[in-house]
Order: sequence, then structure tokens, then C-alpha cells
Amino acid sequence: MARFAANLSMMYTEHEFLDRFQVAAADGFTAVEFMFPYQWPAREIADRLHAAGLRQVLFNAPPGDYAAGERGTASLADRRDIFRDGIMRALEYAEVLDCPRLHVMAGVVPTPGDVHRMRAVYLENLAWAAGQAASAGRDLLIEPINPRDMPGYFLNHQAQAHAIVQEVGAANLKVQMDLYHCQIVEGDLETRLRTYLPTGRVGHIQIAGVPRRQEPDTGEVNYPYLFTVLDELAYDGWIGCEYRPRGATSAGLGWLRAWQAGTEDAGSREAAG
Repeated sequence: MARFAANLSMMYTEHEFLDRFQVAAADGFTAVEFMFPYQWPAREIADRLHAAGLRQVLFNAPPGDYAAGERGTASLADRRDIFRDGIMRALEYAEVLDCPRLHVMAGVVPTPGDVHRMRAVYLENLAWAAGQAASAGRDLLIEPINPRDMPGYFLNHQAQAHAIVQEVGAANLKVQMDLYHCQIVEGDLETRLRTYLPTGRVGHIQIAGVPRRQEPDTGEVNYPYLFTVLDELAYDGWIGCEYRPRGATSAGLGWLRAWQAGTEDAGSREAAG
């Protein structure tokens, strides 16, 4: 059965960040993810997690100078030291938050950019980072991101990400499969799921309505159907709700309540035989 994690960087923004944990728990979430926690002490975040009875399932390693346009440094040769320092800082947070996985952003291709050289740097940095994460008992994730939302991002396609994971060859390096980005770049989502989930290389899934990145009950993607596909494929990971609510977050959770009610009804019918 699908398990959903609230993304506290995009959801519940009507509340201060540290207050979002309790509100998410009150709405029935049992897990959360977010992007960059480094503005707050890890222990303070952990206290909010524990008080709300939530699990932290994902966050991002530092992306470099985000305000200046950096979207990760893993593929940038002149930012190798920044990347490695960021990985060590992220692992410190992961230890305090008891978070099993970290998303590592690749970076934007400069103009002009040597993509072949960047790929070599990316592979080298990911291999190093995966080794550090393995020693700490964590998984690393890389995510294809659509070029409309993030122009110039190094990693756009599922096949590209899976090829990199295979080439690095680290058991704890996996793909973060965001179905919003995948629909915009590639489409054919059921086929993508059936192709990649059986490989064991998908470590996390995220969702949002397409094209506006709002609740998953809007737009062109039939998420209830895809949730049944995930159940059929025995996906037992988390589904991150990385979307921007149309209005108040709690008011827009009808999609979640409908899905939960439907699965509960199905379970009751199955039990009744």
C-alpha cells in the first residue's frame, strides 16, 4: 500500500517551518521530507520530528550557492571541495535526524559547458560520496529534473540516471523518481515504472500534479491508477508529496483521504472474503 510523506518545503508554507511537523502529523502523515534543513540546528528539527511522531525519510545535501543559481555541485570540477564538505555536513544531519537517504543535486551545465568532463566529475564525486554514505548506513539518490523548471540541469532523463547508477556500481546509490518531472520530460509513466522499479535502483518516488505542480488530483496524470501499479509492483518505499498546494494545505488533502478510504474499503472487502 502506498505510503506518503509530506514535503515540508512545499507543503504547509502557511506555517513557520518548524511548526509544519505537528500540522502534517495532525493531517495523518507519518513521515516527512524537505529540501535544505541547514538554516536550523539538526537537534531542533529532530525534537520537532519526535514530538510529532514523524519519520524523516529524505532531504537534500547542500546545493552550493542556491541564491546565485547553483543547483548542486556534484558535476562541477571547480566545486569539488564544496561538494565534499556538503556531503559530510548532510551526513551529520542525517545521523541526528535518523534519515536513511539523501538527495544529491548534480548542478547546472554552464554555457559553454563540457558535458563529457562534467559527467566524469559527477561519477567520481558520486562514487566518493556513496562510500562516505555507506559507512554511515545511508543511501544517496540522484534525480532527473525537467529543464522547464530547472533550465540547464545536468540530469533530465530516467535512462541517463540509471546508467550513471549502474556505472558507479555502489549498492547505496539509487534514483529518485519524481513522476512530475518524468511526465514533463518523457511521459509514459506506467511503462517507466514497470521498467525501472524491478531493477531495485529506484530508492524514492515523488508526485505532483502536471503541469502546475499542485495537488496530484489535478492535471493530466491519473495518480490513483499509478498507485495501483506501484502496489502491483510491490513498491514498499515512500512517496514524497512534493507539490505546491492551491490554497491551504490541509484543505487540499481530499485526494489523500479518498485514496486512504478506498484502500481501507478494499481491505475490508478482502477480509470479509
